[in-house]
Amino acid sequence: MPASPKPVKIEAAFFDLDNTLLRGASAFLFAKAAFERKFVNRRELWRFAWQQFKFITRGESAKMLAHIEDRAMSLVVGQSAKALEALVGITWNDYVKAKMWPETVRIAQEHIKAGREVWIITASPVQMGQYIAKELGLTGALGTILEVKDGLLTGEFEGRPLHGEEKAKAIKKLAKERGISLKRSFAYSDSHNDLYMLTRVGHPVAVNPDKTLERFAKAAHWKILDFKKRELKANK
Repeated sequence: MPASPKPVKIEAAFFDLDNTLLRGASAFLFAKAAFERKFVNRRELWRFAWQQFKFITRGESAKMLAHIEDRAMSLVVGQSAKALEALVGITWNDYVKAKMWPETVRIAQEHIKAGREVWIITASPVQMGQYIAKELGLTGALGTILEVKDGLLTGEFEGRPLHGEEKAKAIKKLAKERGISLKRSFAYSDSHNDLYMLTRVGHPVAVNPDKTLERFAKAAHWKILDFKKRELKANK
């Protein structure tokens, strides 16, 4: 008997969230919503604000991102998983929606129209990524998984935060599960910490890149999109 034909693999596009689809850090915007709903006090909010300022002016680093994530997790200790989901919706409506980069959102939705799967790959809690993906009409999201015991958030992670090399492992696993060709797929990020993910696909794109990623992208002849510079020129 003739061998069965191999299943045709599909294409996908993977998008980082913070500073790629969204201006700034989703963890900080979550903290603002938490403060307004009295999940956190003013001192905690100011600590987040300072971290957000450094995040914007200096770019993401593994140490800084870990600090922001750790502080964000401290906000939800003892809260119910349902309360977190509700707060994610509030964060989207009150803060995140207005801070999405329209250009990157348009690109993501164009991939959907072209028949590709589009996934948000983020170090933020997976609930945040999934909510945003649903609102934008994307396929889904992978993110950091928060531990829940007896319906309550412990403030700990299940597994490792989805950052750096963990993102590359995640999209490789997803590709195997869903029959995605990484060679024919796209990835978008602003941070050199995502080089692990960017170098796993055939079409990497640097979006609003930090200096290290910009140097690497130029040397590798990758496409570079800088909406920050375009925005500054438009406002002059």
